[in-house]
Amino acid sequence: MEWKRKVNWRILMVALCTILIFSTLSFRIYWLQTVKATDIMETAQVQWDRQQVLKPKRGAIYDRNGEILAYNGKAYTVNAKLKPRNDKDEDFVKDPYYTANMLAPILNAPVPELVKNLTKPNKVVELGRYGLKISEEQRNRILNLQYPTLPSGEKLKKNQLPGIYLTETTRRVYPNNAFASHVIGYLDLYDEPKMGIELQLNEELAGKQGHISYQRDRAGYQLPDGEGEYIPAIDGVDVYLTIDRQIQDYVEQALDKVEQQYKPQGMTVIVTDPQTGEVLAMGNRSQFNPNMYYNGIENYNNHAVTTMFEPGSTFKIITLAAAIEEKMFNQNETYQSGAYTIKGQIPIRDHNNGAGWGTISFLEGVQRSSNVLFVKLGYERLKLEGLKKYFKKFGMGQPTGIELPYEKAGNLNNLEKPRSPRDWAATTYGQAATVTAIQQVAAVGAIANGGELLKPHIVKEMRDPHTGAVVNRSQREVVERVVSEATAKQTRDILGKVVSERPGTGTLYQIEGYQVAGKTGTAQKYNPNTGKIMDGRYVGSFIGFAPKDNPKLLVYVVIDDPQTDAWYAMWGQMMLAPMFTTIMERSLQYLQQQPDLSVGKNKQSGKETSKKATQAVQASSPATPKTLPKFEGMSTTAAQMRAKQDNLTVTVAGTGTKIVKQYPQAYDQVLSGEQIILVTDRVQGTKMPDFKGKSLRDVMEFSSLINLEMKSTGTGFVTQQSIPPGTVLQGTELLQVTLQSVSEPSVPATPPPGQEGSTVPATTTPNNPGSNNTTTTNPTGRNNPAPPSSGQQTGQGGAAQPPASGQAPPPDKPGDQSTQPTQTTTTP
Repeated sequence: MEWKRKVNWRILMVALCTILIFSTLSFRIYWLQTVKATDIMETAQVQWDRQQVLKPKRGAIYDRNGEILAYNGKAYTVNAKLKPRNDKDEDFVKDPYYTANMLAPILNAPVPELVKNLTKPNKVVELGRYGLKISEEQRNRILNLQYPTLPSGEKLKKNQLPGIYLTETTRRVYPNNAFASHVIGYLDLYDEPKMGIELQLNEELAGKQGHISYQRDRAGYQLPDGEGEYIPAIDGVDVYLTIDRQIQDYVEQALDKVEQQYKPQGMTVIVTDPQTGEVLAMGNRSQFNPNMYYNGIENYNNHAVTTMFEPGSTFKIITLAAAIEEKMFNQNETYQSGAYTIKGQIPIRDHNNGAGWGTISFLEGVQRSSNVLFVKLGYERLKLEGLKKYFKKFGMGQPTGIELPYEKAGNLNNLEKPRSPRDWAATTYGQAATVTAIQQVAAVGAIANGGELLKPHIVKEMRDPHTGAVVNRSQREVVERVVSEATAKQTRDILGKVVSERPGTGTLYQIEGYQVAGKTGTAQKYNPNTGKIMDGRYVGSFIGFAPKDNPKLLVYVVIDDPQTDAWYAMWGQMMLAPMFTTIMERSLQYLQQQPDLSVGKNKQSGKETSKKATQAVQASSPATPKTLPKFEGMSTTAAQMRAKQDNLTVTVAGTGTKIVKQYPQAYDQVLSGEQIILVTDRVQGTKMPDFKGKSLRDVMEFSSLINLEMKSTGTGFVTQQSIPPGTVLQGTELLQVTLQSVSEPSVPATPPPGQEGSTVPATTTPNNPGSNNTTTTNPTGRNNPAPPSSGQQTGQGGAAQPPASGQAPPPDKPGDQSTQPTQTTTTP
């Protein structure tokens, strides 16, 4: 019985234990499957699921011809491991001070800054901004420190700089450094866009992020039936600007020359095609190198669109056009120059201290840039409402909408809310109103193109980075017609006489072979703190286009307060004219605008004969453009026949039977007689064309198409080539071409201190047969009257001298007074 009791007790205990165990297990299972189910599932999900962000590639930026201006390049980030993973791990920074001293010269970093990072308690650290996005060359120098090469040529296998490792990343590269930096903008150290196209089109350039998600097992392999999602990244588009790299280069060179010599506070140059509104070049000084963003960018403003200033007499173009449009301007009508008095107001004086030139015609008043004439036209005839109407029609007081950030609208407060009649009267000649350079360019472009105000564009198109397909293309966009074609033509003719005939104030801006029309301007600077005029501080400018009757280019040059002791009336000769003529002439030659040699600079009277004028108009008269067909894919014979039908000059590169490349591109606009290049599928046997008289662009395109090495010297058109025409090319030759310009103005030296208002030594020659006018011939070869000095008499006996402090507004532009004759004698 005792034994049986023990057995029963044991069975009971086993049963109880079993019940307890199963109860516990059941409860645990219940707990896991209900109460903790969500948490466990989340933990499992973390272990199973893997997600990865797919970064898109940022689009590149190109000029209009496909020259790359910005792209994403390879870079590296420097990291330091400060603590070992285990006792056997030796790859960590053991001596922070030694490591810092070795890396400092490579990373251009201060040693204390690196030591600070290398002594942190973290396991792994980055070396601050100095270790972010280093170049390939810096990476190689670090690797050479870690694994130096022995004298025998063998590399050490043991790491001599432990704990330092590099991870690959990308950085924005600007291959041309400071070239057009304000237009392009830049990305900072953390890939944030700053200014320019990089900021304005950041969304388009950046693309869209994608991601990939999948489930994996413990070993890291993707589960075959696991859930997953893949959304690819969409790379950013490539942006093609309207900027032409070659024309931009002419602008940069001209800016550099003046900056080195005169160190102005600022400069801006804009070159546009007035027929389309496309900006072909835009340059500013001071500038910066966007590749050096980590040093900090101080000269941040793109003055072409963000800086507002009083334009001076270049603004008179709008007043003139408005008066012509309203039938209020008769060029033969006369008026009394000198001063204009509004009752109860300070008199408005002409720029020669109010002396004037006696009774002169309206045409001569424009040529001499008379303030009094434009007050009569604007204040007396157009009146306040008329001025407001036309200034706004020409785009003043509102942004142009160009594809650049931070554009300012200008200021017409003295027209909107004038405090006195004199305030709004002063706007007629470019004072008491502020504009931006791009507004001024758009307004004058309307005169150049026949009366249509166009929206300026600096973005030509956007393309898919993989297929090259055009995603978006800027079109010629007419804001409104501001004046009639007849008014625009009459205005162009008058502006042409400002440059081509005396007593025009713009004769310094003539270019041999091209008819130039334009206007000069000078504005006094105001103290931003007190609002008072600063003595001796000016902004000088010139805006002009050519050829006059069918303008291809418009160039605007602005110089802010150069460091010179020379009288500001000399700035035209010293700075503005050399800059404008150099940029305009080289650009016209580059664009294959053949010069008309019958159009020369003024040698005697400053007037061309009627025969020459007729020839010049014929030379610059519009020609009907044609759309170039797509020759690619055609047989060589068929392509030649088709080109002959369109009256095109063809150069065939190669001896193949099929056309594979062409220049210009298909669907571009060309003129009859223009040369095109067709490349066949067999380049061997190509004969050297005769490039004499052709532009550098023709030579470069031909050399690029057949991969021929080419070098050039000079500027302008080809006069010599090293490989004779007709030579069969082997593909290994070097083509050297010599180019010569029709004329190339230079920057004359600054007159010595103490000779303000005087010209450089010169000889005196008759200005016009039958008159006693005297002119001086300056070193640039231009005929230039000496500026009037104290005591000299102008046309009607009025004194003309540099204005004293606190006197009337300055000359309308650098060069205004320098182009006035010292004496005038009227002969029967």
